[in-house]
Amino acid sequence: MEGQSRTARRLLHLYAGLALYGASAALQVRAALGLDPWDVLHQGISRHTGVSIGLVSVAVGALVLLLWWPMRQRPGLGTVSNVFVVGLSMDATLALLPQPHGLGVRIPLLVAGVLLNGVATGLYITARYGPGPRDGLMTGLHRRTGRSIRLVRTAIEVAVLAVGFALGGSVGVGTVVYAVSIGPLAQFFLRLFELPRSGPEDDSVVVARGGQPVADSAEGRAILPE
Repeated sequence: MEGQSRTARRLLHLYAGLALYGASAALQVRAALGLDPWDVLHQGISRHTGVSIGLVSVAVGALVLLLWWPMRQRPGLGTVSNVFVVGLSMDATLALLPQPHGLGVRIPLLVAGVLLNGVATGLYITARYGPGPRDGLMTGLHRRTGRSIRLVRTAIEVAVLAVGFALGGSVGVGTVVYAVSIGPLAQFFLRLFELPRSGPEDDSVVVARGGQPVADSAEGRAILPE
């Protein structure tokens, strides 16, 4: 019974975290003050294709997952769930949330979106069901190249941001706010939502899409990049 209860809590953390992650991204889209690098890319592609930003996120996540194969990365339940749940939750939230006007509404939306992203990150990581596809790409390149997580993550996100910006994705103060806030927020909520471990399958993993915390498989805990 204890094992079943613990599994149920992990699944709750996983799917609540992924759903809230998509909702937090939608809040940042509606704030229209700048997005995180991957969503800048998603929005840019969406504007050129006419496909919703959430479905673009799903498609990009699936394509990135294909890059795992040559790096011998192994997806988990959280990896596959991430591909679908975040994007669908994002589209659902956007459908319910009208576009606001005026900074008096947009700024609180941005703050709420970034804060909710931190909550979602803490929930998703503490479930320990595998990294998101974009984060697995980061850690895979780290292992294959020997370069630091910080360097690999920065290179990926700068490239993604540049392409997204060229395609018309939204870059602004929100992009900066997200970049400087998500690390401390994620670390706080990781501690708040931490679940006890019972075996090696519980090794901590990286964040859904922001790429801030990184797995420390020897200790089974999430840490910030070196």
